[in-house]
Amino acid sequence: MSSSLMKLMGGGNLNSLVCKIVFLFIAVLILRSLLFPSNNLVVYMTNKNVSSYGFVVEQQKFLEVPQIVWGLNNQKIAFARACLTARMLNRTLLMPSLSASLFYKEVDLLKPISFDKVFQFDKFNELCSGFVRLGRYSDLTNATGVIEIQKGSGRKWTLERDLDHLREVKDGSFYDYEVVKIVGKNPFLWHDHWPVMDYAKVFECLVLVDEISREADRVVSMIREVGNNDRYVAVHMRVEIDWMIHCKKLEQRLNTNQICSSKNEIIERVGNIEGLNKSPPIVLYLAVADKLLQNSSILEGWKQGFLPYEKKKLGVDRIYGKYSYLVQSAIDYEVCLRADVFVGNSFSTFSSLIVLERTQKMMKLGVNEMCGSDVKWPSFAYNIQGELNGPVRWVTNMSDSSLQAISYGTNHISC
Repeated sequence: MSSSLMKLMGGGNLNSLVCKIVFLFIAVLILRSLLFPSNNLVVYMTNKNVSSYGFVVEQQKFLEVPQIVWGLNNQKIAFARACLTARMLNRTLLMPSLSASLFYKEVDLLKPISFDKVFQFDKFNELCSGFVRLGRYSDLTNATGVIEIQKGSGRKWTLERDLDHLREVKDGSFYDYEVVKIVGKNPFLWHDHWPVMDYAKVFECLVLVDEISREADRVVSMIREVGNNDRYVAVHMRVEIDWMIHCKKLEQRLNTNQICSSKNEIIERVGNIEGLNKSPPIVLYLAVADKLLQNSSILEGWKQGFLPYEKKKLGVDRIYGKYSYLVQSAIDYEVCLRADVFVGNSFSTFSSLIVLERTQKMMKLGVNEMCGSDVKWPSFAYNIQGELNGPVRWVTNMSDSSLQAISYGTNHISC
């Protein structure tokens, strides 16, 4: 405190006791700001979650979204998009319902399943602390009620218009409401405003509940056991009838022949992966939606040195049979993710998200040449012809400005 201020407080210019108290209070504030300048912000943010991300997530403002539907990885993308929308609005995402069953059009037949029956709720908030946050409906105080917002659709609802609408929701008259509820279409169909790295951070926080993780452990253990604990290759075989109908239409629309792959084409290209056919007999785990197959011939026709197994031959069909479609897909996803080599289709969200996570793992290990011949956890796309009629090496472009290529597929893969 300066000598002039001390003199003023103690001199005859301030006869009033009130004035002296006011000056003392001001002096304390000045002294506090000089001694503790970095603490000022945190003191007043008792209802917010602050972390090293430098982002503040409101814990008493919430976003509610529609039930998340379709396949496992469509649901993961939709969930991540809902999280990132909540982050943009500076709100906590109320834990959404996922869909245990797989119906593309009969929405009323979709069986809801709670998020925390598949993924660990507390672990998600721990890993994503300060980036995005999940809340429970029991967290609501109902102090200000809920305001519903219809998500725009159609050609006139452009990317820019959607972004302007989100900014209005964040900063406008909606702010005072405890809950903003977005109604309308599935979040997977919302406009995408976020880079791949933001999505990757959300995916990284999704940890399976212990029961499902243990089942995946059992399947992986049995695969390695039949291969004498050696490495294994996971092949995501998209040859089911629903996929073949979809991919043929997609090829016509995009004027390409690099989406659909027959069983024989997959077998030939996997067999031409350099180095695999020179090793001792190697186990192939064939990840396929068995109930949607037209026939069971996927085990036939593989080159000598490959030991193909699907769920029934491996003896794990009973493990899968205990669970809903969504959980079965979650187990298969984990089995493919852990494989020493993964081969999939670059127009499949299932395959694409596996490659994204495998790319992330290599980045964390400091791998620079991800397309090298001796890289750990290599991935390939069998729908694109590579050298010697093998599949093309595949890594995710983590610098992409949106998730478009992963959500809807691409034949422009990084390798």
